[in-house]
Amino acid sequence: MSEQLSWRAPRALARLLTAIENGAPEALAQVQTLYRQTAHRAHIVGITGVPGGGKSTLVAALTRALREQSRTVAVLSVDPSSPFTRGAILGDRIRMRGISGDPGVFIRSLASRSAPGGIAAATADMVTALDAAGFDVIFVETVGAGQDDVAIARLAETVVVVEAPGLGDDIQAIKAGLIEIADILVVNKADLPDAQRTAQNLAAALALGFETQGHHGPSLASSPQAGAPSGRAGWRVPVLLTSAAHDQGVAALIDALQQHRAWLETSEEGKHRRLRQAEAEIRARLYAQLMRAALAHIEHGALERWAAQCAQHRAHPEEAARALLQAILPKLCSSST
Repeated sequence: MSEQLSWRAPRALARLLTAIENGAPEALAQVQTLYRQTAHRAHIVGITGVPGGGKSTLVAALTRALREQSRTVAVLSVDPSSPFTRGAILGDRIRMRGISGDPGVFIRSLASRSAPGGIAAATADMVTALDAAGFDVIFVETVGAGQDDVAIARLAETVVVVEAPGLGDDIQAIKAGLIEIADILVVNKADLPDAQRTAQNLAAALALGFETQGHHGPSLASSPQAGAPSGRAGWRVPVLLTSAAHDQGVAALIDALQQHRAWLETSEEGKHRRLRQAEAEIRARLYAQLMRAALAHIEHGALERWAAQCAQHRAHPEEAARALLQAILPKLCSSST
């Protein structure tokens, strides 16, 4: 664990990422040190959107274009895992074979392990390690988020939401949730029919004036064009068309990514966003730590006994949760002193 982290030493980096994913205490200690030493030199870009939108193909196309600019790229690709075995196919590595042999590219697939929000619990610490290793751009591709799966917003500097024509009701696909975390909206597979209509629907949705209260802070769109104010300082969310399979629109997307990062670095919104993201990450980790501590202090068999009563409708789940909490609170308090 004491080896110098560098994108030029992929084996050492891979070993650290594996230790982070496995929750090794020494890895967490190293990440905490790296976190204090690293100030997000890399541009951290979240790629999310509905399944089937071509996110992996788009990430591969972006990576190739960035490598032509001599920029190093890391890709964290989160695959869905089975709720039963916790295993995952990790198929994004297969779809990105065309870039995996480049020494300036590092690709890591990881299972979501049923983590809510489309990203694995260890993703943030892996991003810290990759940032410390000196990559210029870090892509974090989610499993394919729905309206409520927006955890990527607490990690990425720039969130790209990918839509594609022909996946059903366009407006249903971009309702409150994903549209509120988007810094850039992309209609991929633009060579397919109805791509322009999908882009127009997205622009119209922005122009309707979605009020965002989370990732971007309050905002209200004011003009019916392909972009709308997002955040307090007035970033206008662009709606771009790409065909990643044919490398169309990729250069424009890279320009938009660079413009968004420059805006974050020069606006007050960038500072506000970092504060909101830090608070959200603390809340997520606090919740996880409380759950681990609570489960560790529950009396053996108590959860199963309450579950049996709830299954037979002799008790309500709220009643069971309160009873379990009351039973473990003294233990939690005594263990923290």
